[in-house]
Amino acid sequence: MLARLQSVTLVGIEGIVCEVEVDVARGGFEKSLIVGLPDAAVKESTERVKSAIINSGYKYPKTQSVINLAPADVKKAGPAFDLPIALGMLIGQGVLVSSSLKDFVIIGELALDGRVRPVNGVLNMAMTAAANGFGQVIVPLENASEAAVVADMEVFGVGSLAQAVGFLSGQLPLETTTVDIEELFNVASNYEVDFADVKGQESVKRALTVAAAGGHNIMMIGPPGAGKTMLAQRLATVLPPLSLGESLETTCIYSSVGLLGKNRALLAIRPVRMPHHSASGPALVGGGTNPRPGELSLAHFGILFLDEFAEFPRHILEMIRQPMEDGFINVSRAKGTIRFPAQFMLVAAMNPCPCGYFGTDARRCKCTPRQIERYLSKISGPLVDRIDIHIDVPAISFSKLRSKSGQLDSSTMMENVVKAKDAQAKRFGNGKVMGSAKRDRVRLGTPMTNSRMSHKQVRKFCELDSPSEMMLKQAMTEFGLSARAHDKICKTARTIADLAGIENIVPEHIAEAISYRKLDRKL
Repeated sequence: MLARLQSVTLVGIEGIVCEVEVDVARGGFEKSLIVGLPDAAVKESTERVKSAIINSGYKYPKTQSVINLAPADVKKAGPAFDLPIALGMLIGQGVLVSSSLKDFVIIGELALDGRVRPVNGVLNMAMTAAANGFGQVIVPLENASEAAVVADMEVFGVGSLAQAVGFLSGQLPLETTTVDIEELFNVASNYEVDFADVKGQESVKRALTVAAAGGHNIMMIGPPGAGKTMLAQRLATVLPPLSLGESLETTCIYSSVGLLGKNRALLAIRPVRMPHHSASGPALVGGGTNPRPGELSLAHFGILFLDEFAEFPRHILEMIRQPMEDGFINVSRAKGTIRFPAQFMLVAAMNPCPCGYFGTDARRCKCTPRQIERYLSKISGPLVDRIDIHIDVPAISFSKLRSKSGQLDSSTMMENVVKAKDAQAKRFGNGKVMGSAKRDRVRLGTPMTNSRMSHKQVRKFCELDSPSEMMLKQAMTEFGLSARAHDKICKTARTIADLAGIENIVPEHIAEAISYRKLDRKL
């Protein structure tokens, strides 16, 4: 007897609806064959399914059975086909009779005792099911709240194979799982850190405010212990909250690699990823035998903090150049190309020399000029050119460290950032970024920022008066700036003007933007 059920497989982070066909023959020896490009985890499902069926109190067919996963030209990976295969086996024997199977997408891994275990990528799979016209999905109980985030989708969580059989046969009614998205954000979108924790460094906080307001990449250069890591860790606290669309897109990435966490439905705060400088290329940008997202994609709509920037191998750093500008990563394989989203803010931190004390009064630098030159040359000019803001982070004096006077805090910085973001939203037609009373969870599109302006938009929205143009011309001549650096300065000046609430760019905005191009200067 032939049974047909619907499931979903993931290719990268994108889901593809698959038809699970189970043909239980009337004769032949007891043998199960899976076809349709299954990987090792899918091939092993026959043993899990057999034990789960028997331990759940049902009979396993003693005849030959063939399981086909269509489309046959797409590689199937992971254990999510266990539950639909087991149900297909029972339908093929006549144990389960259901007229509503065609309406369901079924996902789940089986334990040997018949329990349904959670799987990765359930949110991606539920969104794929909804996009293909399915309105009902059966998922592991622990993944139910994750799938319930998808609008207009009835989600049924099951904890065992027997429970799924009882539900589909109409003998065991189940309630649909629902979630309150606004409540999820209210509970989860709280930070335990604040910029008020950082003593002094007001000029650096100003540069970070500009970076956050315009989505600009930033590099901090300073001696050990100056507070670079503390500053980077707190940058997310001044960014506007994730919209629903941004949250769904980021959550899909985390769900696909199993980093979402148990019983967690959504990412409510912007991710901050801090890979070690020993990370490999695939770990940073994504890849592998079965391509999966790397740290750049895990920082999507958030912050990628690369500490000890000059300690990363040069060929690894060169891999992030294209994603910094394009906002995505293409992982190419012989059988095709997979695209991972990677729209992040790069925050880099490094010492001015190998010992870390060149140009500071805290300690005497022991590095030779050749050592300093070799250290700084680890970062290529084209990569530095793509970083909008370069800022010095000086050592903190004892008086500032022990000071109890008011420090610039995250809430004040965020107010300024939101005002600038709203100005950009109005300029680029994105709508309001953040309401005064409630977070805007309706907006699904990706907001346009000053840092992502094209050259044509720079000419349109960054018009300069004569004094500003003369100042920029002089800077380009003296510092030998590139055409890309020219656009970066204009974009940064546009953000500074937005923070000031001024429509036109004036010379002081250009001057501040030029001051943020430290590494471009001819030293």
